[in-house]
Amino acid sequence: MQDPEGLYELNPDVTEVPEGLHLIAGLTGFADAGSAVTQLSEYLVDTLDQRVVATFDTDTLLDYRARRPTIYFDQDHVTDYRPSRLALYLATDEIGQQFLFLTGFEPDFQWERFSAAVLGLIARYRVKTTTWVHAIPMPTPHTRPIGVTVSGNRVELIDAMSVWKPHTQVPANALHLIEYRLQQMNHPTVGFVLLIPHYLADTEYPDAAVKALESIGAATGLIFPADHFRDEGREFLSKIDAQVETNAELARLVGALEERHDSYMAGNPLRSQLTDEDGELPSADEIAAELENFLAIRRSGEDEPPTLL
Repeated sequence: MQDPEGLYELNPDVTEVPEGLHLIAGLTGFADAGSAVTQLSEYLVDTLDQRVVATFDTDTLLDYRARRPTIYFDQDHVTDYRPSRLALYLATDEIGQQFLFLTGFEPDFQWERFSAAVLGLIARYRVKTTTWVHAIPMPTPHTRPIGVTVSGNRVELIDAMSVWKPHTQVPANALHLIEYRLQQMNHPTVGFVLLIPHYLADTEYPDAAVKALESIGAATGLIFPADHFRDEGREFLSKIDAQVETNAELARLVGALEERHDSYMAGNPLRSQLTDEDGELPSADEIAAELENFLAIRRSGEDEPPTLL
């Protein structure tokens, strides 16, 4: 294998990256049902305070014939060439917590070398946990909450959030390989596969972005406002409901999916992460106290990162 560090260039203007940050990853390529990862990536890169830490070599990793870059043709000449990009960012959440974010295209080539490169960056910055998001189409109704399949070695998240735990072979994602390598090293890692209604897989489904942000928040404690996506989601679903009301065949499909979903969930209950042991919601004062305690721990440095290597 060639030197993994040869796959990327570090940004010389970003010389100080704090150790012990959470790493979030989302790559587009093989599948991105509901444009979940695309929406997540655009939101985090375009709206948050961020800087590029490392940029990967597109010419080495991308098959241009399979995923051609976009250009703009202006009457008689070409302008605005937009190459694909894969990069690691240092970003800041809503309350000033920093984290690392790996986003861009999923590599077509050199997965083992790419995996080794990412593991090297995780070791370099003593990353605390690694969380990644993916989305696939599933026969589920849009009238029910989006479910997730959770993988990795963070058992508390798997037990609390994973609604579907299959025994099956599936086409791998490059991040599956990285998760597999991290598990071998006992590095805390978790993957969230969002289960998107199959008839909405080719749309830009705002609720998919909300679920991605909620899942990341549950795994990392990072806070991201999702009001914009929630507002768009309500408008989006009202249009879908209107179509269902005027299409008898579609209504039967959704009804059958609802019945199947409810039957499955009746035998696979998951306690909400927002409730206590008795199923009660916490008060506003309890939520505020918990957040204050969390921030105090962050400031005191008690939450030291584990050593990866």
